[in-house]
Amino acid sequence: RSDKYMDGRGSRYGDGVVTGFGEINGRKVFVASQNAAVMGGSLGEMHANKIVKAMNMAIKYGCPFLALNDSGGARIQEGVDSLGGYAKIFDANCEASGVIPQLSVILGPCAGGAVYSPALTDFVFMTENSYMFITGPEVVRAVMQENVSFEMLGGGMIHSKESGVSHFLSKDDTECLLKVRELLSYLPSNNQDDPPYVPPIDDPERRCPELEAIVPVDPHKPYDVRQVIGSIVDDGRFFEVHELWAENMVVGFARLNGYVIGIVANQPMVLAGCIDIKASVKAAHFIRLCDAYNVPIVTLQDVPGFLPGTHQEYGGIIRNGARMIYAYSEATVPKLMIILRKSYGGAYCVM
Repeated sequence: RSDKYMDGRGSRYGDGVVTGFGEINGRKVFVASQNAAVMGGSLGEMHANKIVKAMNMAIKYGCPFLALNDSGGARIQEGVDSLGGYAKIFDANCEASGVIPQLSVILGPCAGGAVYSPALTDFVFMTENSYMFITGPEVVRAVMQENVSFEMLGGGMIHSKESGVSHFLSKDDTECLLKVRELLSYLPSNNQDDPPYVPPIDDPERRCPELEAIVPVDPHKPYDVRQVIGSIVDDGRFFEVHELWAENMVVGFARLNGYVIGIVANQPMVLAGCIDIKASVKAAHFIRLCDAYNVPIVTLQDVPGFLPGTHQEYGGIIRNGARMIYAYSEATVPKLMIILRKSYGGAYCVM
């Protein structure tokens, strides 16, 4: 813990956040944990300065940065200084983007301007009792005459299944932090390092005869692509990202012969594996993360095409599909593509 060092003025108003560094699985990690027990964890000038200094040190030493968010928002009595603090944090998030892994964990409320820092990080974790929104239910009710609860406006399930803001959803804080530890086991400390190698137990030259039973010959019959992934990766372990959002596209981390890989796969169980707007955004974001952190990409294709309809066209499927093309083309890590059964038209070109 490095409170006095981080808080340049020695002000008691820096006590709404605890900053410091430690080790997770033997690797250094810098942490900023907001303390809701002190002034509601509200963010003021010194509070923000402590977080920014911790982030700058994480960049300097090439270590992941973990933010534990549990705050009532800006400290009103500090006025514009607290808002300037948010701007400093956002700037530090952008400086660290693609340089060191940034993980945000939402363990309580996260409202107003505070939501943008998690959105700028690489991964967002939420619990079922946490929530994020720009404007709260009371403001929505007063301005829009719409009655909505905290959970329905910005609860963990909403952001995991509807908006896609959250990458991981957990029942409680303990389960959430265990997922954080597992994710870090797949990521390097910074963009100059390789992801951690774990000696495999499985024979890398083994055959997988069960795949013939998993993937039907009939191109119209669905199957769960997660079973295919589980069959080919080390120990059958697949750490899925965005599991509940855009379920027609499956992305996540696994290992092959001990080396970390990123997997992008169509899911025939949902929308026949068609690519839509959400799936394009999901895949593009994951591909760019893999490229930033030196993770090879394996693509499993079984796609009939893009999802048709006015809803997709009006929503910008052309623009978002192009983002996916750009992400694949821009990526300099090794890329391997496997056609499991079929791949037609423009979707074949995109993937």
